[in-house]
Amino acid sequence: MNAARAPIAVIGTGYVGLVTAAGFAELGSEVWCMDIDAAKVARLQAKEVPIYEPDLEQLLARNTERLHFSTELGQALEHARLLLVAVGTPATYSGDADLSAVMAVLDAIPASGRHALVMKSTVPCGTGASVKRILSQQGKGELGYVSCPEFLKEGSAVHDFLHPDRVIVGDDGGWAGDAVVELYAPLRAPVVRTDIVSAEMVKLASNAFLSTKISFINEIANVCEETGADVVEVARGMGLDERIGPKFLQAGIGYGGSCFPKDVDALKQLAGNSGYHFQLLTAVIEVNELQKRRVIGKLHKHLGGLVGKRVALFGLAFKPNTDDMREASSLVLSARLNADGAAVAAYDPVAEDQARELVSGIDFAASPLEAASEADAVVLVTEWPEFLKLDWRLVAERMRGRVVIDGRNALDPDAVRAAGLAYEGIGRR
Repeated sequence: MNAARAPIAVIGTGYVGLVTAAGFAELGSEVWCMDIDAAKVARLQAKEVPIYEPDLEQLLARNTERLHFSTELGQALEHARLLLVAVGTPATYSGDADLSAVMAVLDAIPASGRHALVMKSTVPCGTGASVKRILSQQGKGELGYVSCPEFLKEGSAVHDFLHPDRVIVGDDGGWAGDAVVELYAPLRAPVVRTDIVSAEMVKLASNAFLSTKISFINEIANVCEETGADVVEVARGMGLDERIGPKFLQAGIGYGGSCFPKDVDALKQLAGNSGYHFQLLTAVIEVNELQKRRVIGKLHKHLGGLVGKRVALFGLAFKPNTDDMREASSLVLSARLNADGAAVAAYDPVAEDQARELVSGIDFAASPLEAASEADAVVLVTEWPEFLKLDWRLVAERMRGRVVIDGRNALDPDAVRAAGLAYEGIGRR
């Protein structure tokens, strides 16, 4: 299989780049990975995995002979025609995507009719046209260009790569688009072959729609609290409608991570720059920000004020099975608790190192029970499996108070109440 597969290059070894590289190596390709971060490259060359992602370490170890890591672009250009670009495009203060890393790649690529850039980074609509114009101005117009957005979810990225629900290929025709389609062919996923700007929009529109579903069900949860309905039952009934579906109808304390907040902001900003006010996304963003703060109101209601109280946070990462703290609800929650005079203890099975770099005023615990020790309230922030299996009687023995706020509606209310604790979820009876 390896002999029949063309080698590829991956520029950028973050979440997207590293999973993509490991995935194509698993399919039999020789993969030449390039990153400007020398320390990260050194770790990868030493077979250390710099990020936490389930199954990624095993995938990299199984394909170590097919994976090559370097800070130099020369070997990648020598061996591969397709150059998959997976560099970061974080939001700027204005809300626009920072494309400086993408532009640095363009500057580093020499003129060549043999190579093509395949954009995996999330970029605004129109980036492809800008890239092609810049390349032409630099005398590199013969370089091919393909938009092939990624749809990997942190925490299940390896599975998502190997079992994609679709592959989007945007190009202007020619060998590069054909080569990308062939590259993904072993995965037997539906392929949408379209123009470049439409491919760019598919990525932004997909994440914006999923974010909208989350904010919608959170609004429903808030109304449920006023009316006495149970949002879990409401979502179950809604999800059975095949036009709606059950996914992303789990009410909670808001979405986070590296994709949804950035992509929703980027699409709203893109619309604004084009002269269109995207009112729906304005509401989606506002609902999400307010949702992260509703837990504070619940704690005030139960505790009668937070000055001098101790609150335990179960989980810090923005979702289970990742150590990613970007836009995590815990960041807002811990800051608000500190501002209101509460002491905060927290436990997360993998995200503590990242959390220490981003937050202050938290006592980091070595276990859930240690975090709950002398706590007046416990808040489930991230629905890690180990929290769902807790013996709540042991938690109750450690706590000073009796309040449990289930910020993800993931716990068993009966088990919590059976331990003598007061359970409150999001939009639950």
